[in-house]
Amino acid sequence: MNQTARFWGLAVLAAGIVVSMSGCDRLAARDQLNKGVEAYKAAHYEEAIGHFQKATQLDPTLPTAKAYLGTALAGNVVPGLDTPENLKTAHQAIDIFNEVLAKDPTDVNSIKQIASLYFNIKELDQAREWQKKVLAVDPRDPEAAYTIGVIDWTEAHENVLKAFESGNINDDGKGNVKAPKKVLEEISTKNKALVDEALQYLNQAVANRANYDDAMSYINLVYRRKADVDYADPAAVKADIAAADDWSAKSMGARKANEEKKNQAPGGIVMDSNGSMK
Repeated sequence: MNQTARFWGLAVLAAGIVVSMSGCDRLAARDQLNKGVEAYKAAHYEEAIGHFQKATQLDPTLPTAKAYLGTALAGNVVPGLDTPENLKTAHQAIDIFNEVLAKDPTDVNSIKQIASLYFNIKELDQAREWQKKVLAVDPRDPEAAYTIGVIDWTEAHENVLKAFESGNINDDGKGNVKAPKKVLEEISTKNKALVDEALQYLNQAVANRANYDDAMSYINLVYRRKADVDYADPAAVKADIAAADDWSAKSMGARKANEEKKNQAPGGIVMDSNGSMK
């Protein structure tokens, strides 16, 4: 009986110690989280990453720490730089955000971060896929729709440049009607779906943000790529170029209006066409 009592007494004591340590770890995790936030605000990103990593180690159930860790890692990614170190950091951040999404698949911030990271390391197919996931959660997000349009236009434009490179042809931006038919057929085949999707999403972006001058600029550019696709129909090419010119004018008008609003705003703090504070 005495041995049994001692056994259960030790078991209860051990359990108490574990609970106590667990509570201390949670407090320490939150302390590391707060220190990480302060370091991040001060632009000490490496220090912030260290604090957030410690916070997740001390309390793996603290989702905020993982989200902040992913954000800090993402902040260290240099857009367009394809060095092994930069790509490693980007994928580390992506993995962290995927861990957050494993517990909350509708966490739109994590979805946006992943989409942005893929865009920054030029994995455009993945970036487009994740931007569509953003829209699945928030259909009215103008930036996600805009980015899909930009990706589609980028790929379509690169297809034109590659097709013209071998024939030493200059892109005139007006349908390239003097280019060889064989070349235009190739461009039309590769670009039709890209152009159609780009117009769909860029128009969606403008519908959800009426003053989105950047989206309007890209609609102009996409219509010029559409003119290549419609090469066999002179009337369609003419209509495409007219639409491009119209959207170019709309873009300039919206940009001018946005600048005027910015200059007139009290205190100099306004929302720009991307919805960011300046």
